[in-house]
Amino acid sequence: MKGKNDYNPDAELAKGADLTASSYDKTQGVAVAAGKVTVGGKPGVAEITGLATGRAGGGIDGTLNLWLSIFRYMRPDGTINHVGGWNIMLALKAGQTALETAAAFAAYINAGTRPYKAQASGTKIKASVTITYKE
Repeated sequence: MKGKNDYNPDAELAKGADLTASSYDKTQGVAVAAGKVTVGGKPGVAEITGLATGRAGGGIDGTLNLWLSIFRYMRPDGTINHVGGWNIMLALKAGQTALETAAAFAAYINAGTRPYKAQASGTKIKASVTITYKE
């Protein structure tokens, strides 16, 4: 363990999870607009577009996925916090709007025990889910 003198707040608060996203749906897409969810409060943002074709059967077809990477950072007291990664797969329904998908991601994240909170916003055709780190 490192001592308190090694704590650099600017460096530690800039650390966080890398946000990546992927769509396996034919008509609903997802892209990362802000790819880092930092300890210091910088949110990650995924933008969802279109209406979903949806899932018909098993496999990954008809799903959208968000991934938050594993990371470590030092607290002011010198202890190291290890934050686990999180893979979130959401099965879509035919005709599901972008806002419904963003809201479903936000509800799943907010109901989880991981140190993240999310908020959905937008329209039926273009929406976003904003994810922040909350310890």
